[in-house]
Amino acid sequence: MKKILLALLVFGLVFKSAISQNNNSTYDYVKAFETAFYTNNSTDVRSASGKPGHMYWQNSADYIIDVELDTLSDIVMGKEIIRYTNNSPDDLDFLWLQMDQNLFMKDSRGNAVIPLRGSRNGSKGQTLDGGFKISAVQVISGKGRSRSINDVDYEVYDTRMKVKLSQPLKANGGKLSLKIDFSFLSPDYGSDRMGILRTDNGKVYTVAQWYPRMCVYDDLSGWNTQPYTGQGEFYLEYGDFNVNITVPADHIVVCSGELLNPLETYTLDQLDRWAKAEASDETVMIRSPEEINDPSSRPLGRKMITWRFRIDNARDVAWASSSAFIVDAARINLPSGKNSMAISAYPIESYGDNAWERSTEYTKASVEHYSERWFEYPYPTAINVAGNVAGMEYPAVSFCSYRSKSGRLWGVTDHEFGHNWFPMIVGSNERLYGWMDEGFNSFVNDISTKEFNNGEYHRGKMNMHMAALRFGSEKIEPLITAPDNLKERNMGFQYYKTAMVLWLLRDNVIGARRFDDAFKEYIHRWAYKHPAPNDFFRTMEDVSGEDLGWFWRSWVLNSWSLDQAITGVEYVEGDPTKGALITIKNMKEIPMPVTLEITTVSNKKIRKELPVDIWKKNVTWKFQVDTSEAFEKVMIDPDFEYPDVDAKNNYWYKTE
Repeated sequence: MKKILLALLVFGLVFKSAISQNNNSTYDYVKAFETAFYTNNSTDVRSASGKPGHMYWQNSADYIIDVELDTLSDIVMGKEIIRYTNNSPDDLDFLWLQMDQNLFMKDSRGNAVIPLRGSRNGSKGQTLDGGFKISAVQVISGKGRSRSINDVDYEVYDTRMKVKLSQPLKANGGKLSLKIDFSFLSPDYGSDRMGILRTDNGKVYTVAQWYPRMCVYDDLSGWNTQPYTGQGEFYLEYGDFNVNITVPADHIVVCSGELLNPLETYTLDQLDRWAKAEASDETVMIRSPEEINDPSSRPLGRKMITWRFRIDNARDVAWASSSAFIVDAARINLPSGKNSMAISAYPIESYGDNAWERSTEYTKASVEHYSERWFEYPYPTAINVAGNVAGMEYPAVSFCSYRSKSGRLWGVTDHEFGHNWFPMIVGSNERLYGWMDEGFNSFVNDISTKEFNNGEYHRGKMNMHMAALRFGSEKIEPLITAPDNLKERNMGFQYYKTAMVLWLLRDNVIGARRFDDAFKEYIHRWAYKHPAPNDFFRTMEDVSGEDLGWFWRSWVLNSWSLDQAITGVEYVEGDPTKGALITIKNMKEIPMPVTLEITTVSNKKIRKELPVDIWKKNVTWKFQVDTSEAFEKVMIDPDFEYPDVDAKNNYWYKTE
């Protein structure tokens, strides 16, 4: 963009402005501020205020799972009983389940969409006979002596199973129990969500998406049956889990929730160390590096051990098992006075040089921060596992790369545990709205990183003008886009652009206090429930008192750009002592408030704040500034807080 000379003779001075020679604007104020942002009215299920309605309902699924790990064949074999409750107002003639392991079948949809260059969402070239092998699907009816188990018809379509019921499952509280026997061959690298890491002291199994799971039936879409192709994540019902995991006796198992049989799974020395860890804010070693190959560090006299775990009101469960684990732990202090436990399990390859020996410190700090600031952590444990997964989250369990250390390990640990709030507590639909978990989480990560250990790994605030170069491209899909519809190279934008958008809303539109109140209220309103985008939008407006339709339309629903420009500076009657008239223009589609800084010839600074309302019926806006002297410089966005796609037209200078 070139500068032009403005032929304004004022006190013998000629002024120049860094103003585009092309003053054509694409801004449409009617479109930006179009009325009736919400196309769906309030219902009994979802209030116009953004709250769950007085008739809000959601179904639930409780699981009892018995599973065994064959470490020679890498096969997982299990039996589950799903206790499903239909709280909807609809009778259900059939059920849908998610069969995510079927992604690893050779002919799966997910494998079909992996590009030639490869993808983190596949199995990295491994050829295996993957997917669930189902040996029985049965409905359990009745209780006691009248209890019966009947085979049912079912059909598997890629990563979904349809179970046909002989009688409809009644609405408003109807229950049934579904029994499924299954097995699968674990991939070495399972779409960067699970896998097998081979270490010098044995395999590290990180196990997820490992049992058939109920699809969500909700008031918005009925059955949510979007296939799992690897890039999109998950949408799950809440329930209670009892999980029994049988593994070789030299293995240590960690799993979502509370270990119910520590006396059978740890040695007496280790139980004593656990007791010390439960009372310690400092990391306590449970199984040290020196003990990895020491037989006495495991209970003696058995070939296999069954580990028993329970977690309540969760939407999923994951686990890890290895003979190579170092284990350490510390107490997590929660605002209510309750305690949880931060636990880390990692191989010797991850120990030392500011690496995984700090994992429990990071986990504890992260969980305590989010509990204090937003919503108390609900689970008895928070477990970080080092494996060949770069970073993946499940309730109370995170899988992170065994190679991570220093700031990288803090970042991935904090991010994955932040996911316990989005979407483990606030159970949004990740398969459709990735920005509502990855993006919200990235935003709260910014705050926690700034506060951790006096900013040890904090890199400062995002440079918004650099962000404009990354996020302002028309090649970037709108944030509302489902993950499976994003170019893989654009997945990261749902993380970072959403965080940027929330910072803009917080710092530049409604202010920190109102934003924080509204954001916290959103978490509390929708804890353990299933919010959709409009529930978030409405809650933020309801609590802050602002109509933000223009903001959501600009930053979430569309791939629009922001470009504010100075197009003119003149003095009243040519006399700077009488004031100045400044003209600004909105060049692109997004309206935002305007901040200007005026520097006078005596180096005095004058700030001018203009609300977004100036753009409600104007493309150009002229306003007066009271002044007693001439200007040296006028600048839009002097603090570089906006992702303005063309900063060159943000300046005006005087020249002799």
